[in-house]
Amino acid sequence: MGQHTANFEALSSVAELNDRIDTLRLQESVSQTVESQMEVEMEVLKLYEEVLKAGPEGYPALNRKRTSKYVETFLTRPLPPPFVQLEASQTWVVYWLVNSKVLLGGEVSEELREAVGQKILECVDPRSGALGGGSGQIAHMASTYAGLLALAAAESYKALEHLDRTRIYHWLLSMKQPDGSFIMHNNGEADTRAVYCALCIAQLLNIMDEKLVENTAEWIASCQTYEGGFSGAPGDEAHGGYTFCAVAALSILDSPESLGSVIDLDNLVSWTVQRQYGIEGGLSGRTNKLVDGCYSHWVGGLSPFLEVATGRKEVLDRTHLQNYILCCCQDDPAGLRDKPGTRADFYHTNYVLCGLSMTQHYQNYKDGKFVADQIASTSSLVEPIDPIYGVRSDLALKLAQLYR
Repeated sequence: MGQHTANFEALSSVAELNDRIDTLRLQESVSQTVESQMEVEMEVLKLYEEVLKAGPEGYPALNRKRTSKYVETFLTRPLPPPFVQLEASQTWVVYWLVNSKVLLGGEVSEELREAVGQKILECVDPRSGALGGGSGQIAHMASTYAGLLALAAAESYKALEHLDRTRIYHWLLSMKQPDGSFIMHNNGEADTRAVYCALCIAQLLNIMDEKLVENTAEWIASCQTYEGGFSGAPGDEAHGGYTFCAVAALSILDSPESLGSVIDLDNLVSWTVQRQYGIEGGLSGRTNKLVDGCYSHWVGGLSPFLEVATGRKEVLDRTHLQNYILCCCQDDPAGLRDKPGTRADFYHTNYVLCGLSMTQHYQNYKDGKFVADQIASTSSLVEPIDPIYGVRSDLALKLAQLYR
């Protein structure tokens, strides 16, 4: 916890921060953005001060038991009626929950493995062979990506035998645009998410060829903004999620060691480090936005790529980010969340765990793949993840090797 003291050099106490907020509120020029930022800082600082007062013994650890129970409950029981709003995100829900279970060190039973396979196969669109968000829904790039990762996380390899790789290849090709981008679905939007999802699908199923990726690296590079991050499409604002998708996609097309040959690497590093805020230690997705636990993965997950590309030991402050996750992102009674004052959900539980994994492992790049090196010895340790795919390090490789 010693690093916290240095990180608080600008503000000595909650009281001081509260006074500054009151002063700002009296100024007509203060924006809602500034006010919201300082309110978040105050909530986070309160939590940190409580931890510091308690001493080393009071530092929170990952509540593995409760988080595992939270995940297991939703994996094994029907979801309550309000979850109907996620009806078009069923492959995502399965991925988020199964992946969280695995990252926490849980074992996937044969019963769960078969249930995952059955659920994902229900989402196959018979018109294309790719996956929709649920039964009877149109094929969607993100749904297909999430479905494959769910199968990888659960090691549901029998289900893969029922996926027609040739049809999926032709569907991917039909989503390909002349400029090198991909669209998310028929008549859908083209963005860096779609490109990343398409390349992950092609790589995992071993259906990548030159025709599928023609002009794609150039299109991705055109999405880098003046700030250094990447937007969803050329001319838009840099965003953490889109930046992760762009960098991971480029690292599928070529080694992350060569990133500097196609993009402005120094500017990307600059944008990335500016996403980590000094008081919170957490990460934001855009300039002048609040920290959010999910960006522990979408922005924090850039670290392995940038560290390989630059040769730097550490691009982000892993300790400070882990402190934010463990002190501020654990909900009561269970699950992981965006920030203090919000509630846990499946999405944040998964991606905060992915971010926590990044803080606990360095990634070396050897023989065309990432190799995790554990740097933490703690009760909060979670499994290492593959930086590109966001599943346990060995699982994406196992799936891909089925088709080699």
